[in-house]
Amino acid sequence: MSRSLRRGSIAAIAAIAIASLSSCAAGNTPDTLQIKPDNAAATIGTNLRLNNIVVVTGVGTSGDYTGPANVVVNISNTADTPAELQSITVGTSSATFADAAGAPLPSIVVPAGGSVVIGGQGNPSASLAAASVHVGGFAPTTFAFKDGQKVDAQAGVSPDSGENGRGLYKGFGPTPTATPTKSVAPASPAATAPAATPTAGATAPGATGTPSAGATTPGAPTTPVAGATSSATAPAAH
Repeated sequence: MSRSLRRGSIAAIAAIAIASLSSCAAGNTPDTLQIKPDNAAATIGTNLRLNNIVVVTGVGTSGDYTGPANVVVNISNTADTPAELQSITVGTSSATFADAAGAPLPSIVVPAGGSVVIGGQGNPSASLAAASVHVGGFAPTTFAFKDGQKVDAQAGVSPDSGENGRGLYKGFGPTPTATPTKSVAPASPAATAPAATPTAGATAPGATGTPSAGATTPGAPTTPVAGATSSATAPAAH
């Protein structure tokens, strides 16, 4: 083989190898494969990082859903000053904040050099009264801080219990509001009419009363009063 042919073969092999490596590098990146992370994340500046952004709906919800939901997120702050989260908006619905005990909060403070988990037992919460989302999809979510910084993210939407009731977000959804049952007052016992008090001189039915002066007992023989003439005429003797 001539020297020129050997050079051409080596160049061709090198070109094929470079092309193969380039295609592998391009094909393995998430951007090329169009792979989205399971849970959304966002960064504000160089200090604030929002991880695991999820909107959690109620137990058993699916498809298009409008109703109560909670926002779950982990916010870390590497700055030497605290950061104050003032609002979370999902679509057109704004969240209300509360502390771990359920008391309302005007904002949530992320300490300097620390982090805050929003959602779940023992943590502050961000609740939506009526979010319109698609369970299993993504929802546009905006976080606004006191210093004017904002960040938008596509939060994943998951039901409370997850698949087969064993999801990662079991217990993170909105607490169902108990419907108060109407209490029925127990029927009061019928009022007992007080026994009538007989008036003076009245004789109770069936009772043997003492006849008053001048009263004649029915059926008793009448004793003529002295000096009185009997009105009865005896039959003439035959």
